[in-house]
Amino acid sequence: MIFNKDTAEKTAELLLQINAIKLNPKNPFTWASGWKSPIYCDNRLTLSFPAIRNYIREEFSKNIEKQFGKPDVIAGVATGAIGIGMLVAEYMGLPFVYIRPEPKKHGRQNQVEGFLQKGQNVVVVEDLISTGKSSLLAVEALREANVNVKGMVAIFTYGFEIAEENFKNAKVDLYTLSNYQHLLNLAVTKKYITEEEQSALKEWSVAPDSWGIEV
Repeated sequence: MIFNKDTAEKTAELLLQINAIKLNPKNPFTWASGWKSPIYCDNRLTLSFPAIRNYIREEFSKNIEKQFGKPDVIAGVATGAIGIGMLVAEYMGLPFVYIRPEPKKHGRQNQVEGFLQKGQNVVVVEDLISTGKSSLLAVEALREANVNVKGMVAIFTYGFEIAEENFKNAKVDLYTLSNYQHLLNLAVTKKYITEEEQSALKEWSVAPDSWGIEV
């Protein structure tokens, strides 16, 4: 679920402007999973643009408080959301922790890095949602630390049905600044893509695991 339409459109335009999101249906990218994709998203680029990272920080901060109330802690998912998560925590005057994909193999073998107390209310910050699997592993790690995960916020989501199912099953409320639908609409309006390319991009979102595979 997006926070609101205006934020979704502005965020999508900012991401396109700095090439944090690239759309190329004629020459698709290949993800680590092997999926062919007409879109590539690297929201870490936002950290290199002060005005954009400040916009994202402020939109996250005001909407986190609106949707979840002011939490005790902000948690970022490593590695993509550490930077923006820290900015949000700083802006809200809150402690910050981050969650590794898996526990360290040495030392204290932490998966959650930072100071947490049992029963604290935590909001998780992500940069990007695809299937939601890695994001929800972070939530699981926090729940094992006996804290109350109020929900998750992310800069962008592809809007896959599998992600919606995964978040629903995990009982995690997800809000994003923008999503795939708003991105495509804006990209056509601003002439980043043609209507024909928009159709191909819509087809990918319905069946990303088989899109672009010749039979």
